[in-house]
Formats: sequence, structure tokens, C-alpha cells
Amino acid sequence: MGLEVAKTVLAKGDKVIATSRSLVEQIGSNGEASANFLPLKVDITNEEEVKLAIEKGIEAFGEIEVVLNNAGYNHLGNIEELSDAEFRETMNVNLFGMTNVIRHILPHLRKQKSGHIINTSSMMGYMSYPANGSYSASKFAVIGLSEALAQEVAPFGVKVTILAPGTFRTSFMSESSLAIAKNKIDDYNLEQQVEIFRSYDGKQLGNPAKLAEVLYDISNLPEPPLHLPLGTDSYQSIIEQRKRKQLNWKNGKSYLYPRILNKVNDEKSYSL
Repeated sequence: MGLEVAKTVLAKGDKVIATSRSLVEQIGSNGEASANFLPLKVDITNEEEVKLAIEKGIEAFGEIEVVLNNAGYNHLGNIEELSDAEFRETMNVNLFGMTNVIRHILPHLRKQKSGHIINTSSMMGYMSYPANGSYSASKFAVIGLSEALAQEVAPFGVKVTILAPGTFRTSFMSESSLAIAKNKIDDYNLEQQVEIFRSYDGKQLGNPAKLAEVLYDISNLPEPPLHLPLGTDSYQSIIEQRKRKQLNWKNGKSYLYPRILNKVNDEKSYSL
């Protein structure tokens, strides 16, 4: 997905600072560094590497106007199966790594009084499925962080968009990319859950090249959206989840609220 975005931006004549753990992959896919393309080897979970990369990017191009936090990692496993280290690795990449980028780019965006930060969540940042708890936990957190961030940076002219892609034809669901919990518990049948996940590989609805075009257009809007579900599967899934939650809240309001909520508040009555 990041590669398609980089290709689209370069094709439009704009500049790209591309970061990856593997510099070789970037150069092999995009060609050598050029006047418009700066590939940098960066581990976003390493704060010093992130800081240095941003400094190099600004030195090369003068400023940074759009930041796409696109790194993603999923460690499949039911909650009981995931070790502390496995769960933390998901959070390190998807949340804390992203936060490293935001923390070190904001001084520059505040100074120039402009900028657009696009944080990649997922449709699984609005709902979750078995064996995807750590991934959804990180992507739910991306949404919460981004909503707060949008309010914090608005006075400086900086925009924030939360990208919530559905399934796209990338390597994300491929056998080579999936990390799986080592401590498998037979009762959960993790292997069956993994096979279901892998069965979508190559059959996803979304086209990364089309996503890249949408993101480019969004980055040029004077008032970009805060929430941006992309893909019919993402949009429909989020809508259906919201309907289920509303029904749940409605049922809770009729039964639980009068009996319980009033008992935990100091007020003698609670207006609903």
C-alpha cells in the first residue's frame, strides 16, 4: 500500500520520503534516490532513527507537508495464547511507532503552520474478530489517539485523517507476512482461524493503486475528513457495527440504566 502511494505521488511530480526497515526493497521497487525521491532505512519503533529520518527529509526537500503513517503488523492469536512480548510487538509497530513519527514531525508542522497527518487504522479499528485482538487493540487506539490529536493541532493549521481500509490486495494476509502466536491452545483451534484469514490473500476487494489515488486527492483538500473508511467492505462493516451497538445501547438503556446508572450517581434522578 505504501509503495503504491509513493509511486502515485512521484507520478504526480511531487516528492516522497519513503521509510522502511529494508532500504533494499525500496530501491528495488522505486529506483535509486533522485531529486524527488529519498529512501531511508528506518525502524519506526526506534525513536532516534525516526528523528534522524525526519531531519534528513527536511534537509533534502525543505519541508514536509503530508505524513502517512502506514506501517502495519498483525500477530494472530487468541488473547490467552498471545505472550506479553507478542502483544507488545503489535502495539510497538502499530501504535508506539506511529506516535514516534507524530511526536517528531509536529515541531516542524507547528512551525510552518500547516500539514496533514494521515494515520492508518483499519476497519478492525471499529470492530474485532477472533485471533485479531492485539491488532484491533492497536487500531482502536490509533483512532482514539488521532481524534485527540486532531483537536490538539487544529490551532496550528495541521489536519488529521484516520484511514480505515477494508481488505486490500497486499501481502498483509500472505503466509510469509503473518505472525502467529507460539503458544497455541487446542480449545481455540487457532490454525483454523489462521486458514480463514489466509484464504482472503489475493482475493481482497481493494485495489491499492486506487487507494493511492484517493489518498493523493484527500491530501490536497483544504478540509480533509477526519474519518475515512476506504472500501465497500470497510464502510458497510462499520455501518453494521454501529447499528448493532445502537441496538445494544437501546436495550441497555431500557433495562440497565434505570436500575444501575442511578445507583452509581449522587443525583437523586437521572434524565435520559
